[in-house]
Amino acid sequence: MDIEVRSLGQVKVIKLRGKLSLGPSVDRLRADLYELMSNGDTHIVLDLSEVPMIDSSGIGLLVRSLTTAKQVGGSIRLLAPSKFVIQTLKMIGLLNLFDVFEDPQQAIASFG
Repeated sequence: MDIEVRSLGQVKVIKLRGKLSLGPSVDRLRADLYELMSNGDTHIVLDLSEVPMIDSSGIGLLVRSLTTAKQVGGSIRLLAPSKFVIQTLKMIGLLNLFDVFEDPQQAIASFG
């Protein structure tokens, strides 16, 4: 899993490349998200366009992170999730929890 974090104004864009599954990839993303939110960065866009697969631990991390961000007045948007990620979230009934965008500018602008 490759994780790249960029700042665009008050929004952090996190580009993920690789499988988001149990083990180092979920652990690294959890640590990165925790660090961002601890520093007050709670407007986060997760670019999932290059995430071919997500498992239950990856989904759990997304849901917990969204909950944490919302508790402190922020949110997490999903950008261009792969077909597999969309189907997986839809299948377990969690897709509607997230604001999903195909265009990065719209995702960033959605934070106002």
